[in-house]
Amino acid sequence: MKGVILDADSLGSEDVDLRPITDLPLSWAVYGNTEPAELVERIAGADVVLTNKVLIGPADLTPELRYIGVLATGTNVVDISAARASGVVVTNVTGYGTGSVVQHTWAMILALTTRLADYNIAALDGRWANSSTFCLLDYPVSELAGKTLGIIGYGRLGQGVAEIGRAFSMRVGIASLPWRQSGDDTRMPLDRLLREADVVSLHCPLTAETRHLIGRRELTMMKRSALLINCARGGLVEEQALADALEAGEIAGAGVDVLTEEPPVDGNPLLNPDLPHLIVTPHSAWVAREARQRLVTLAADNLRSYLAGSPANQVL
Repeated sequence: MKGVILDADSLGSEDVDLRPITDLPLSWAVYGNTEPAELVERIAGADVVLTNKVLIGPADLTPELRYIGVLATGTNVVDISAARASGVVVTNVTGYGTGSVVQHTWAMILALTTRLADYNIAALDGRWANSSTFCLLDYPVSELAGKTLGIIGYGRLGQGVAEIGRAFSMRVGIASLPWRQSGDDTRMPLDRLLREADVVSLHCPLTAETRHLIGRRELTMMKRSALLINCARGGLVEEQALADALEAGEIAGAGVDVLTEEPPVDGNPLLNPDLPHLIVTPHSAWVAREARQRLVTLAADNLRSYLAGSPANQVL
């Protein structure tokens, strides 16, 4: 059997050991990255294809292909319906980056709450040295204790963020999304959560229902003192509306790790360096080395289960 890894560089192959995968009994071809024009040639004759971000559409489902392992949680890189119709098993990997994403989410919350970047600059640019007092009070800082943390999406990531929030003595509210019946009457309607939360953190998948879940209307509901954090999917937030809200001071700040287009080759309104109180990171919340190695191990487990005749984490 032939196996192909299409974009090993997206896992950081220099500091991640791929042997849990490549030691499996297949003839492996490992590519750092694969451009669309290279895809047909590279997967020709392959029984197994592993991809992180290389798109695989209906035309790429060769007669030999039996298994696609997505090296991520989101599976929008594969046409699942076409794969199912062709008898191709598709699996994904979940839970590998929980610790990494949770700590990144809190790094953003804490940096914005403490005005960390602003005070760092103030210490280095001479303002502290020239101050008449022992400290600077140039930027407002507030404590998180007693504030409300609003979580939208309460899987492993949302639960992990909520746990840290409780450790800061925050009240935690979980959003009830109108198209989902959770059976949990302790959850808050989304509109109420947006009005009451001091920090809103997104941890839900991108679906037809959640696309632009946070737009102009939702941003105007939030407190002017509130923060919005998105370490989930770029399409959850209407990016121009967020840029406008920050520019107008309608919310106090935002932390964004994901954009609608990645990499943002066509630009993005959130990449304006003049926007106030905004932290943007390049989809790096998940990239702790431990998380990436865990991803490889779990992907290998998925493939091993498939080869043994019992597919695990199959996307249906």
